[in-house]
Amino acid sequence: MSDTDIKDMEKALEAILSMADKGKKAQVKFRRGTSQYTLLENRIYALNIAFSLINKELGNDMSQEFERAALENACAPIQSLISKSEKAQTKLKPGTWQYVMLENNIKALYIAWPLVLKELDR
Repeated sequence: MSDTDIKDMEKALEAILSMADKGKKAQVKFRRGTSQYTLLENRIYALNIAFSLINKELGNDMSQEFERAALENACAPIQSLISKSEKAQTKLKPGTWQYVMLENNIKALYIAWPLVLKELDR
């Protein structure tokens, strides 16, 4: 793995951690059992899987294994986050902090996505 790949993955870890933290903060605003709460719960879980898989790819001591069902359940939230982030980014002016944040999030999710698929193929 090249130094660039490693740096991209380390940046992806930061972006995914940030997305999960924001999701946790937003989740407390909703009542358990509501669709908003469940949506955020699923996204946070998927982001945690993505975070673990990137760490594993970097060779960090992440011995956590995921059941096939967990990986399958992570697919829709990750794809949804990619789609929604790309759509939101089209409405922003390039160079703004929001645009850059979404760009980093999208890159991170595109790094995580093939790792999830790779785990599903095992």
